[in-house]
Amino acid sequence: MRTVLIVGAGFSGVACAVQLLRQAAAPPRAALRILLLNRSPGMARGLAYGTSSAGHLLNIPASAMSALDDDPGHFLRYAQARDSRIGAATFVPRKLYGDYLEWLLRLSEAAAPPMARLERIAAQVEALRVENDGATVQLAGGTTLHADRVVLAFGHFPAADPRVADMGFYASARYQRDPWDSAQLDSLRPEEPALLLGSGLTAVDVALSLLQRHPARRIEMVSRHGLLPQAHRSLALPPVAGASAATGTLLPAIWGQAATVRAQLHGLRQHARALQAAGHDWRAALAALRPHTQTIWQSWDSTQRRRFLRHVQPYWDSHRHRMAPEVQQRLQAALGSGALRVHAARLLDYREDAESVHVHLQPRAGHTGAPAPALRVARVINCTGPAGPAACGNALVRQLLEAGLLRADALGLGIEVGPGCAVRDAAGRCSRVLYYIGPWLKADYWEAIAVPELRRFARQIAEDCLKEL
Repeated sequence: MRTVLIVGAGFSGVACAVQLLRQAAAPPRAALRILLLNRSPGMARGLAYGTSSAGHLLNIPASAMSALDDDPGHFLRYAQARDSRIGAATFVPRKLYGDYLEWLLRLSEAAAPPMARLERIAAQVEALRVENDGATVQLAGGTTLHADRVVLAFGHFPAADPRVADMGFYASARYQRDPWDSAQLDSLRPEEPALLLGSGLTAVDVALSLLQRHPARRIEMVSRHGLLPQAHRSLALPPVAGASAATGTLLPAIWGQAATVRAQLHGLRQHARALQAAGHDWRAALAALRPHTQTIWQSWDSTQRRRFLRHVQPYWDSHRHRMAPEVQQRLQAALGSGALRVHAARLLDYREDAESVHVHLQPRAGHTGAPAPALRVARVINCTGPAGPAACGNALVRQLLEAGLLRADALGLGIEVGPGCAVRDAAGRCSRVLYYIGPWLKADYWEAIAVPELRRFARQIAEDCLKEL
């Protein structure tokens, strides 16, 4: 019997397990044991879909959220069977999507051939050792597992602590590194103001969650550019002619022969203006570009990638990673009432006393918002985004890096992989045993954190694992 161990049971891990179960029926196949391992007993939830709040909505319409690469309408049919009011453009609660993943896993398990078996394990991996043509995994408590192939599907780790003059504040009880720790959020009294570090989708969700608990609470939000996520359109526009064209014809049509980030950005802006003049929307320009962003990213050398990260990424993220229209309405209401204020500033330092934290900021030059050199709050919550490999603080990741089994990319975005998501070791060689799927694929693919991309990677990993075994 062959064994595939999947470490992590969020979307990526469950998508891999589903693909292995579905593909196990194709001949010729040997007996297959799939071990789906998660730190907690809850499977198919992860960070994104573990919420129970009906106000936490998906950031992508239901029509694009199928977990199956070969059946794009799968989730939409599931959702409509439970609520006939849901349409292709509906932004449904994230809890419903977690229910869908649980259901899909059970369905795939029931339909799998007898020779394919799924086992769910609630445990923490402490160490992993690759030997010959397999791996030995040590779990907390001393249990040891052997697997022929291992899929590393751990998802987002809490954000790294931002650099300030005195890093000692981050040991304070007034600092919350994990923005999704509900117990810590619940411990805030109604009259206690909070500061959210970051102004992206995570910060928006946390802000609205805090205001849902206590609508009169004061919330401050700070990021270097003070940019909030844009919203999806409430109603879809007709598709743009040629939007599905091959890379070879689409990209020159947008920006000619431009090869630098600056020139390509200029071309994209011109393209967006032309679409707007034709009755479309800037979102259509990004939609046309999305199938090609991986190719664009891989065509850039390290210099162009660094320029993009330094000068363009904040604006790209705010336009590319958009929020549901309903969420934007709630956010605008909070801004309009003064319950939420957003500051474009650089974080300098903290000064804590017995009752609060004084946060010192350096306002961004040219920003039109009210200057706020210092804020007085009761809690600082880190919403700056998931940490990279070097800063994530995870014992397994640290062990794999130190053993040379993983190689972090030079820009700190993630880890390097080869074809089929086989991880590269410290010498750049592709492993025959270890695969990775998750947000750290940004290092090689950039566009690699959303369901439409991850489900394709999951299918490829399953195909390669079964082919090798």
